[in-house]
Amino acid sequence: MIDEKDIAFHFMRASGPGGQNVNKVATAVQLRLDVKNASGLTEAIRKRLTRLSGKKMTDKGVLVIEAKRYRSQERNRQDAMDRLITLSLIHI
Repeated sequence: MIDEKDIAFHFMRASGPGGQNVNKVATAVQLRLDVKNASGLTEAIRKRLTRLSGKKMTDKGVLVIEAKRYRSQERNRQDAMDRLITLSLIHI
């Protein structure tokens, strides 16, 4: 199980369509999880995340998921969390 304290969120401005809101409000979300050092992850989950993450994993073992489909921080945050859960097949 992933401990939420191991997940960091960074909010930034989204690019692309969205009108003036896109230039003023930080709605895009970057979720970061240090897979190598996250507490509560089994070795099997670490291997699965590493194998499936591809370019989303940094050289230091940090999984980075960017979500910017929606026009609100909360929906993008949830989208990033949903994608993490799908990758790991576990529930937070």
